[in-house]
Amino acid sequence: MTLKHTFLGLSLFGLSVSGVAQTLDRSKLPADAPAPQIKIGKPETFTLPNGLKVFVVENHKLPRVAVNLVLDTEPLLEGDKAGVSGFAGQLLRNGTKTRTKEQLDEEIDFIGADISTSPNNVSGRSLSKNAGKLFELLSDVVLNPAFPQAELDKLKKQTKSNLASQKDNPNAIATKVANMVMFGKNHPYGEQQTEETVDKVTIADVQSYYNTYFRPNIGYLAVVGDITAAQAKALVTKAFASWQRGTVPTPTYPAPAAIGKTKIALVDRPSSVQSVISVVYPVVLKPYSQETILASVMNDILGGSEARLFNNLREKHGYTYGAYSNLSGDRLIGRFRASASVRNAVTDSSVAEIMNELKSISTMPVSAAELKQTKNAFGGNFIFTLEDPQTVANFAINTARYNLPTDFFPNYLKYVDAITEADVASAGKQFIRPDNAIIVVVGKASEIADKLKRFGDIEYFDSKGNPVAAPQAAKAVPVGMTAQQVIDKYIAAIGGKEALLKIQDMTMQMSTEIQGNAMTMIRKSKAPNKSVMSASAMGMELFKTVTDGQSVARTMRGTTSKVEGKDADQALIQGGLFPELRYTQNKVVSTLDGTEKVDGKDAFKIKNTTVNGLDWTDFYDAATGLKLQTVSTVKAPQGDVVQTVSYDNYKDVNGVKVPYTTKMPMGPMTLTLSVDKVEVNKGLADSEFSVN
Repeated sequence: MTLKHTFLGLSLFGLSVSGVAQTLDRSKLPADAPAPQIKIGKPETFTLPNGLKVFVVENHKLPRVAVNLVLDTEPLLEGDKAGVSGFAGQLLRNGTKTRTKEQLDEEIDFIGADISTSPNNVSGRSLSKNAGKLFELLSDVVLNPAFPQAELDKLKKQTKSNLASQKDNPNAIATKVANMVMFGKNHPYGEQQTEETVDKVTIADVQSYYNTYFRPNIGYLAVVGDITAAQAKALVTKAFASWQRGTVPTPTYPAPAAIGKTKIALVDRPSSVQSVISVVYPVVLKPYSQETILASVMNDILGGSEARLFNNLREKHGYTYGAYSNLSGDRLIGRFRASASVRNAVTDSSVAEIMNELKSISTMPVSAAELKQTKNAFGGNFIFTLEDPQTVANFAINTARYNLPTDFFPNYLKYVDAITEADVASAGKQFIRPDNAIIVVVGKASEIADKLKRFGDIEYFDSKGNPVAAPQAAKAVPVGMTAQQVIDKYIAAIGGKEALLKIQDMTMQMSTEIQGNAMTMIRKSKAPNKSVMSASAMGMELFKTVTDGQSVARTMRGTTSKVEGKDADQALIQGGLFPELRYTQNKVVSTLDGTEKVDGKDAFKIKNTTVNGLDWTDFYDAATGLKLQTVSTVKAPQGDVVQTVSYDNYKDVNGVKVPYTTKMPMGPMTLTLSVDKVEVNKGLADSEFSVN
């Protein structure tokens, strides 16, 4: 048959099917096909005399080998040294007794491999021709860690920098507080790593963790890829036979206290224009069971991608960019969480809709379409993961770790396929408990607290999860006080107009850290409104913004582009020296919008707007007149993002007070900038502010 005839035959076949289709009842969903029989290859297995259990999955499609070591450890309560296990896991990769970190990096790179480590996992991969070298390096990492003091010092510095940035991150705060109120400080899932616990960790603590928990008799090693079982056994034996078994403690912990009734855990962030909402509670749900699969299907209908929570809060009401839930099983204790970030004005309405959806998952029948869509997604994802041979190895490891039936994973799709609408409703009744939940909200208490009282009693917490008293309202604005009077008081507080006008240029050098790496920022300003701001780290310029008083340019990664719109307006109006002196000239309209507490201080809130639509809010200490912070909203890929810049530690420079500590956002982090040097009236040339 020619190609033309083939197309003709297919066309005629399509016409005949179309004619039959006209008699079908399209009001009914087609019957589901039976779940496919999943055939999962059985790994070759063996156990070394020291107890290390090994699983080998041959896959010769690509000339690569992957090795994954999992240690079956229980969660640890680390107390005043919380974080020691994390440091031990990271330091494994930072040098051995035979190789420095630099030598280890060089040898790994030379064979095009990668090796990663964590408190209970070591993994690596390379080309199969380099499998021998890969096992040699893995063996050195696992059996001979050096735990260098200098590397621990670096990690502690990086960790403290990350912890500092989390203090101003509402999502990080919500997670921390949720864990503490669910589990308590005396539970592994509730304790928090802090700067204080980081400081207390020593090399001896790290070594003790390693000596106690890195033992082969709790280890499961998967070898996957272009390698035979015999080759793998020889390499594993050579690499790990000398690893000594040991007794590993298995701590136990009391179950978290039951939540008698729903309550509110509120963290006050006075500068927030959004609230982060998390509805949480612990759940008794063991991993890897038919019950777990049912719970996952039910939760996906409730809070999966574009599911009920999403469709309600985003599509129907427009409260948020996304609302989701998670229900996770765990050998110790599982947890449920439903979350969303919403505007202050709709915080209580959003909580109400979340609670309505939690109640309805067990009372409002799941439609056949909802269930079918979810089943199809689960099936598709499961089959997709089978394309990775590592999945087969993980199935074998988890079957052994959790003492599962040997047919658990082969029957996964059958378990999913058997779930009915009634099963989902039953799972909703069992696992979704809106009447016994903690509603964690991180937001502006003065705007949201009263409206949240209808959901339960309110308890206040600080950003570290410690209980605190309810915030006190700021004092009222004195009768007759105006925005201009507040601004005039600020100008007087930092030296007075006459002193400020004597400053014709100023160069300020500041330093900070990003994940343990030093960064320098230099700001040069020239009256009236020329400025340059640049940042560099590790000898490289990260960015540079320049304004000549008329236009603005920004350089990033060596590429310079002109800045326009509100970003340009902001640089032109707020750049240069002492922008408050030029508000009238720049047609900035300032309005006194009451008072608020800023870090416990009464502050006047001044809203500023321009004719081009630029707006920001400044907060001035009611007692001293000094500026405490500036809050603005910027556009980001995930939507509007509120940015807060804080000022503190004012010091006198040539008769003018300058903040020597500034906290400012950079992506997900908050940088603390410390002034190292200030120079004034050095005659900065206009050429330094050229945007060309």
